[in-house]
Parts: sequence; C-alpha cells; structure tokens
Amino acid sequence: MSKILIRGAKVLGGEPQDVLIDGETIAEVGVGLSAEGAEVVEADGKVLLPGLVDLHTHLREPGREDSETVLTGTRAAAGGGYTAVFAMANTFPVADTAGVVEQVWRLGREHGYCDVQPIGAVTVGLDGKKLAELGAMHESAAGVTVFSDDGKCVDDAVIMRRALEYVKAFGGVVAQHAQEPRLTEGAQMNEGVVSAELGLGGWPAVAEESIIARDVLLAEHVGSRVHICHLSTAGSVEIVRWAKSRGIDVTAEVTPHHLLLTDELVRTYNPVYKVNPPLRTERDVMALREALADGTIDIVATDHAPHPHEDKDCEWAAAAMGMVGLETALSVVQETMVDTGLLDWAGVADRMSVKPARIGRAIGHGRPVSAGEPANLTLVDTAYRGPVEPAGFASRSRNTPYEGRELPGRVTHTWLRGKATLVDGKLA
Repeated sequence: MSKILIRGAKVLGGEPQDVLIDGETIAEVGVGLSAEGAEVVEADGKVLLPGLVDLHTHLREPGREDSETVLTGTRAAAGGGYTAVFAMANTFPVADTAGVVEQVWRLGREHGYCDVQPIGAVTVGLDGKKLAELGAMHESAAGVTVFSDDGKCVDDAVIMRRALEYVKAFGGVVAQHAQEPRLTEGAQMNEGVVSAELGLGGWPAVAEESIIARDVLLAEHVGSRVHICHLSTAGSVEIVRWAKSRGIDVTAEVTPHHLLLTDELVRTYNPVYKVNPPLRTERDVMALREALADGTIDIVATDHAPHPHEDKDCEWAAAAMGMVGLETALSVVQETMVDTGLLDWAGVADRMSVKPARIGRAIGHGRPVSAGEPANLTLVDTAYRGPVEPAGFASRSRNTPYEGRELPGRVTHTWLRGKATLVDGKLA
C-alpha cells in the first residue's frame, strides 16, 4: 500500500499521535487520523524518531567483503534504525577518486536499505603526503562533502591546512582521526593505571588532544569546518568547548562504546575490547556523557568497524582494532543518556539524526516529523530490555563488545522514504 498509518506513536517521546505516510512523504500528523485506505501499524506508545544518520560507518566494500559489504552493512543500518550512513574511505582500493566513491554510492542506491553517502579520502592512499581528488569527488555523482583519512591521522599540518582550504570552496568538511602517530607507536590500549599493570603499550590522551588543539586552530586560521572523529577523552572535550567559545567552526562525535565501556575491560584480554581510539577511564566516560548532553559534543556516530572472526579471535597484540555498532547504537544511547536523565528523546533525535545530517549535508534526512517532510522514520520500543545476540545481526561480522549484555530499547520499524526496510524487528 502507498499509505501507512502509524497509530499512537510518541513522536520524539511526546504524547501519542498518529502519523500518516502517503508515498514517500509524511502527509499528516495528529490525533485520531483516518485509517481509510492505509496499512495500519499499531505503535502502542513506542517512540517515533526521524531516521537515524551515522556520520562514521565502515562498509569495507570494495576490498574487504569478508568483513562487510554495502548490502550487509546497510541491512545492519536499517536494523538499527538508520536511514542514511556515511561510508569511510579506508577501503581497498582507497576511496580517493571519483570512480571509487561513485561505485560505493551506486551500490547503496541499488540495495535500497538506507542511503549511502561516501566519504572521500583526504590524501592519496591515506598516506598523508598528497591531497586526493577532493574537487573531483565533490563534483562526482556521489557529491562528496565529507573527507577523512579515518584509520590514520592527517598528521602533517601543511597537508591539513591545504585540505581545509580546499574544501572551504564548496562548503565541505574534513573529519579528523586525531592520533599523533609518534606518540602512539606500539600502543595497545589507553595509557594509564590499567596499561601499567598489564604491561601493554599505552595510547596517551595527549596523542588525541594535541591533534585536536592544532586542528581547531588551523580551522580558525583558514575559516573552514573541521569535524573531530570519535572524541574519547575529558581533555579533548575541554579543547572543543574552548574552540566553540571562540566561534571556531568545529563539530565532534562520540561513539556509543566510549559512552559506556572503560579500559577496565581490557583486564580480560578479550580482543573484542580492542578499538581505536582505545576505551578510556570512567572519568573520561562521564565527561563524554556530560559533553554530549550539553552540546559540546554534537553527535553520536557508531564507528561501525566490522572484522572477520579470524582477525579478532586471536591474541590481543595481533587482533584488529574495532567494533560493530550499527545494530546496538540506539540501545547504548538509551542506556547511557536517556535512562540516566541526561537526554530526552528529542535530544537523541538531535544528536543521532538532525545534527549528523546537517554536518554531512544528507538531503532529506534529519528532518522534523511533520507533514510535507520525507518519510524517513524509526519506531523504537523503549520498554524492551534484553540480551544482545550477535548471531541475529544483519552485519557480516560479529565483533560486538555487548554479546550477552542486557540493553534497553529495540527498533521495530524503519522507513526509508515511506518504504519499510524493517518491520516488526525483521528486515523487509
């Protein structure tokens, strides 16, 4: 049917209302709407949000289809309530040309579970030496606006300045993986008490903070936009807060796992907890939550990083860094931010849909749940609580740190321009 009536949904957590979808658009929002000619979805007080937008997803295709593909990754996204994801450039070959970003963009369009916006590499081959084809990627069919060498830091200040200058011409943004490489050689986990006790190489907070401090000053000097990927320390929060107080055009993201998990978990030596940047201290976690609540940190981004079994089920030192996150992100945010009273559901919509769409210029996403807007929507059963079962993931990989852990909330329905991609918790 072209018409769908979502009956009795709490829009952004407010009072129950009906939402009528007609084709690709929200036709009407109100109480007691007619269901004539419409398929009815009984929301029963579930929370209705604008479709989630992830500014930081690794889809691995082309080149590492053993970890993830655009199809499996976007199916996972739909299962987690996402209607748009931004695909990072560290593929094989690297997404540093118009041809590669167009390939990823077209694969997203073909599969149809969510919109896929490629992120272009800042430098050729992610090697930090020569700017990639930023203008050509922007002018391609993919219309790239976000550029990142994520997985590697653009540590050369001259290259970073040139990138900021280049993207300023078309309103683009450089998303920085803040990691001073010389300070993190051989690093295995957060530098601190736990790393000292375990004898593992430490990843100091200053390795992140020093790059952020440099880059916000460069952005101020150039008058351009910079975005900080997966911010993870209390010190980084203070630098971003200071930069915003000066009017510098900086935005920042935090991952769900940095809102919940700490470096104490590394005592298990379970490589599922190995991630970059590493899990930090309880003090950092609390600072990140507060910064997300007060707006210093703009958005939640998953840094969904799938890996095959053999790359994680090995000794700690040899294990790949990263965790999958698309299918658990909203639950972790409910656990850490909503159920603790730090954010309401309107705040969640802002941090997980509105602002990421705005930063990445995802047209048609992050829009209000109101008449005339695109029907990109997510319905969440916030009363649900249950264990995470990775065997049921749509992602090709299973490297989740939450296996068996009880988390709240479950996405039951996702609509992309009025088309159901998830129905009653099952992919359409």
